[in-house]
Amino acid sequence: MNAQPESARSTNAPPIKRAHMRRLREIYRSAGWPCADMLEVELLAAGLLERCLGSHGHESLRLTDAGIQALAQAHAGNQSARDPHENLVKRVANQLGREGRLAWRGLMLRVPLPRALFDDQGVPAVDACPKMREPPPPWDVFSPSGLAAPGQDHTWCMAMPDVFSIRRSSVEAYLEPVVHEIKVTRADLLGDLRKPAKRSAYLAMAGAVWYVLGEDARGRPIAQPEEVPHECGVLQVERGSLVVARAAPRRAVERLPFHVWMALAQAGPHMRPEGDEQGLL
Repeated sequence: MNAQPESARSTNAPPIKRAHMRRLREIYRSAGWPCADMLEVELLAAGLLERCLGSHGHESLRLTDAGIQALAQAHAGNQSARDPHENLVKRVANQLGREGRLAWRGLMLRVPLPRALFDDQGVPAVDACPKMREPPPPWDVFSPSGLAAPGQDHTWCMAMPDVFSIRRSSVEAYLEPVVHEIKVTRADLLGDLRKPAKRSAYLAMAGAVWYVLGEDARGRPIAQPEEVPHECGVLQVERGSLVVARAAPRRAVERLPFHVWMALAQAGPHMRPEGDEQGLL
């Protein structure tokens, strides 16, 4: 293909936002067929895309050198922001594996929650149930298919815990599902604590819920155990080690619904690095 001559670029090109970078990734992964929308117009004006004319007269798009550089910089920024969190998630999952558990990262599971936790728009109510004196109803009080029975005052939500784990057991009542939620910044933790519906979902899907708190730039814990609701346990990173700051309350979970088993089977458990078997001894 022969690239068409570039036209004069406007000095007032629009600022590049996340949607622009998403479109650049999509075009880079594809054959470059144009959508002919304003997002592409702005990318063309910024010099991040160029139009190419094929031998049969069809037009396509491809990234310029500037577009490749912008995409690489955005990827590096995203990795830099996520690395501390992802590293701690992997560390927790590896530790659970060494303890003989099966762990999953980033699962998306449907969980029934009381409607009282939500406002009229379906958004979790910040002030609803700030301290749950009793745990939410577990999965096993609903129908065997995992769907809430008609007439119950519950609604479904999607929950994605950082780490979900179960014991290696052939007896369903002994699985002891546990959720670990990883926080590496204080702002992220405080934002999460203002979402009682999210916390309720974790408590409904597991027999125990732990918050794992990282350290700030000065090596200090991002929060104290008493700042985390009492229905959750607290693990803190101290001098490179995971230390129990407060044990998590436990309750029995008799069974996991079928849709949870399907999600676990489709995702596959987290695998520890090779050569990590010594940790089991």
